[in-house]
Amino acid sequence: MLARKEGTLVSSLMATVRQRIAARSLTPGARLPSIRAFAKAMQVSTSTVVEAYERLAAEGIIRPRPGSGFYVSSPLAPLSLTEIGPKLDREVDPFWVSRQSLAAGPDMLKPGCGWLPASWMRETGLRRALRALARADDATLTDYGSPLGSPALRQLLTRRMEEHGIEASPDQIILTESGTQAIDLLCRFLLEPGDTVLVDDPCYFNFHALLRAHRVNVVCIPFTPVGPDIDLFGKALVEHSPRLYVTNSAIHNPTGAVLSPVVAHRLLKLAEPAGLTIIEDDIFADFEQTPAPRLAAFDGFERVVHIGSFSKTLSASVRCGFIAAPRSWIEDLTNLKIATAFGGGRLSAELVLALLRDGSYRKHMEELRLRLSRAMNETTARLQALGFEPWIKPQAGMFLWCRLPEGLDASELARRALAQNVILAPGNAFSLSRSANGFMRFNVAQCLDDRIFDVLQAAMRECSSALWLDRLPGIGGFGTP
Repeated sequence: MLARKEGTLVSSLMATVRQRIAARSLTPGARLPSIRAFAKAMQVSTSTVVEAYERLAAEGIIRPRPGSGFYVSSPLAPLSLTEIGPKLDREVDPFWVSRQSLAAGPDMLKPGCGWLPASWMRETGLRRALRALARADDATLTDYGSPLGSPALRQLLTRRMEEHGIEASPDQIILTESGTQAIDLLCRFLLEPGDTVLVDDPCYFNFHALLRAHRVNVVCIPFTPVGPDIDLFGKALVEHSPRLYVTNSAIHNPTGAVLSPVVAHRLLKLAEPAGLTIIEDDIFADFEQTPAPRLAAFDGFERVVHIGSFSKTLSASVRCGFIAAPRSWIEDLTNLKIATAFGGGRLSAELVLALLRDGSYRKHMEELRLRLSRAMNETTARLQALGFEPWIKPQAGMFLWCRLPEGLDASELARRALAQNVILAPGNAFSLSRSANGFMRFNVAQCLDDRIFDVLQAAMRECSSALWLDRLPGIGGFGTP
């Protein structure tokens, strides 16, 4: 108890010093109060102040001068007004939802984020696997992993893919740090700046961000409840000669739709003569009630690359994904992985392997699917009561893509909700064409707090009032005084 109290006091003193530096009451090069004076002012022991100062020095925030005391390090980080208060004035871009959700404090509600609540994850199994992993041999705990990744996990992945009709041997699989790194490696491997890539409209916003980083041209294809608009897809192949198409074939993000077998076959028939490669992101595979068609199953890795990860079902903190690709690509992809990340994430792979081998994983997923189904029904009913209209009723998963009541602006609604500590996902964050501002994506697993709907209703009233005022003669542009 004494140790905990002492640790709390040290943390409190460190926070006080950081706050004074951030507020510019302690400027670069300024001398901190002496240990004795600070201890007296804060009513703590001198040893507590010494520990706090030493930790701050280890972080590089302050620096000691022998015989003189402690001084604020220089230079000081630039003052950023965007860090003060909610970021309400930023454009809704592909990073908007990620910025808000990843940086959110514990008091924020996140119906716009793309992951399950921590309480829904396999925390008990994860702790058990971590304890077992702590007893592993020294090499597992400290050494680099093979660039291809754990042979045992790759073997297990082949069996899992067989359940979806995908035939891939372990030597066709390379492990990555995440699904995002998998796409990044494939973009490095397949694309040059200026190439054209097709994406769905709407699609997962980080596809936009990642492709932008690779300096390629991105062309969006309108998405329907059964897949991309196949006629417009064919026209885009002729007009833009794209190298790549990135999509979800199972549970589509953000719409929750599923690719139909007919559209899947037509896509592949169009892709072959066009020389198009398709990246099939299958990150939501384990949420399905009934397996959807997989492009990789129909194609046999002629034109399709299959990727996935475990952040949505096991842990977002355990970074582990994979690429299943043509056998002839694996050596070059391995070399590229060595060049950009060196060895594999050995600890993460071993942890994922232990969790997937655990007999309780299937039961965990069955329970998750049931919980998500209940949450989908409840959230749909509550949103419809507010005037939102689901685009489709998803067969599975966590996402509900909704049309807003007529006249409401999703971006403005999201900004107003953010001011009340609720993070929403406005449609244009997912739409390259910027044509989805009348839509919003909801994560039903994150929508079980009544406060979300109270804030949403209040924000809707504010937006509606502002729209009404804007239309009054002499106030908006709809008349003259």
